[in-house]
Amino acid sequence: MSSPSKRREMDLMKLMMSDYKVEMINDSMQEFYVDFHGPKDSAYQGGVWRIRVDLPDAYPYKSPSVGFINKMYHPNVDEMSGSVCLDVINQTWSPMFDPLNGEAAALMMRDRTAYEQRVREYCEKYAKPEDVGAAQEDKSSDEELSEDDYASSDEAIAGEADL
Repeated sequence: MSSPSKRREMDLMKLMMSDYKVEMINDSMQEFYVDFHGPKDSAYQGGVWRIRVDLPDAYPYKSPSVGFINKMYHPNVDEMSGSVCLDVINQTWSPMFDPLNGEAAALMMRDRTAYEQRVREYCEKYAKPEDVGAAQEDKSSDEELSEDDYASSDEAIAGEADL
C-alpha cells in the first residue's frame, strides 16, 4: 500500500472515530458525507450541516473537495453551489480574504449583529437536524458532480473548518 493510501485510510479512520457522523458513498474511501453541528455559543448553534468530501487520488498532496449539501450562510461558502474556500481553513480567517459569498462578508464587516441574525435564519430554514438527510436527497448522489459544484484550492492544506 502506498504512503498516500495509508494516509487516506488513517485520516478517514480518525474521522470515523470522532464525534462526527460519517457516511461512505458507494463504499468508497474517497467519497463520503460528514454531518456536523454548529459550535455552541455561536450564531450557528443548533444547526446541523452535511458536507460531501471527495478525496483526490493524490491526497494528501492535493486538497480534498468539500461542499455543503444544505445551505450555509458564511463568507467562505458559496451559497448556490455549497463549495468551500479551503484556502483559509488552517489560517486565521478574515473577511479580507476573497470571499465566495461577498454579501455575507460585507454584512459581517458592516453589521455583525445583522450578520448573526441572518446566520440564525439560515440555521432555522436550512440546517435543522431532521432536514439534513432531505437536503442530500435533493442533490442525489447518483448524479455526477462537476468540479464547479465542489471546487477547492489545490494548494490548501486539509484541516478542520472553523465556522
